[in-house]
Amino acid sequence: MLEMIIAELDLGAILTSGATLLLTGLFFVIILTIANAKLKVERDPMVEAIEAVLPGANCGGCGLAGCSAYAEGVVKDHGLIGRCGPGGDALVHAMAEIMGIEATASAPNRAVVHCSAHSDDMINSTQYLGIAGCAERTIIPDNMGCSYGCLGGGDCQAVCEFDAIHVIEGLAVVDYNKCVGCGACVKACPRNIISLTAIVEDPILVMACSSHDKPKEVRGYCKVGCIGCTLCVKMGGDSFFMDNGLAKIDYEKYPDEESRQKATGKCPRGLMVYVGSDDVAVRKANDSREPPKPVKAKTE
Repeated sequence: MLEMIIAELDLGAILTSGATLLLTGLFFVIILTIANAKLKVERDPMVEAIEAVLPGANCGGCGLAGCSAYAEGVVKDHGLIGRCGPGGDALVHAMAEIMGIEATASAPNRAVVHCSAHSDDMINSTQYLGIAGCAERTIIPDNMGCSYGCLGGGDCQAVCEFDAIHVIEGLAVVDYNKCVGCGACVKACPRNIISLTAIVEDPILVMACSSHDKPKEVRGYCKVGCIGCTLCVKMGGDSFFMDNGLAKIDYEKYPDEESRQKATGKCPRGLMVYVGSDDVAVRKANDSREPPKPVKAKTE
């Protein structure tokens, strides 16, 4: 009899506790629902419509934090409409239609490797048989002559989800038919020799070197490194400039064909090369360059 009374008391306590927990939970659900309704930030329907047509890669190639941020950015600044590499031209037209504007995209950003030295271009370099990755190689002193060039470890290749960059004969090479400008390879390169560059023309001329070393040092380790002779600047006009001994191209003032021919024809190292999505056009453009004439650069 006593055991039955105790059992009934335990059951009553359990039911009471359960009811208390249920009511407490229901109370918090009501509070959170009210708070959500009061604090909810209304989003621009156009932003939501833009976000709905984005590929959702959140790759950051547009220069913003992700697809959501890009959707908000495009609505505020229509000039960003062509920045989504994975979306391509179809996305440009879809976004333009949503916003009721003309589908005019800005030049797409794509990865450019600022180095042109394959294994055979490296002077007095022995075959490397140590740690494979670039991130590890870069901390090893004197693992290659140039402290600015491509290490060939393939860190950029490993992080590319679009199979758009591969190490060929010791040099990272971009496939512009696959590259979407996500920037993953840029972040992965420990030597910072890959940049996202506006492809204002296809094929486009790029300065394939990153070395700031003195001419004598460059000659000692690379056949195609920039020796700072400044001939491209003198012959190509203000589209070319020097940055701490290294020649560069100003893509906001992209040189016309005549200026490019003058500059590439005078470059003694042939380090200005064309890259792009059409292999035939790229080969033709590179073949059309005047043969470089050797010149003795000023020593520092």
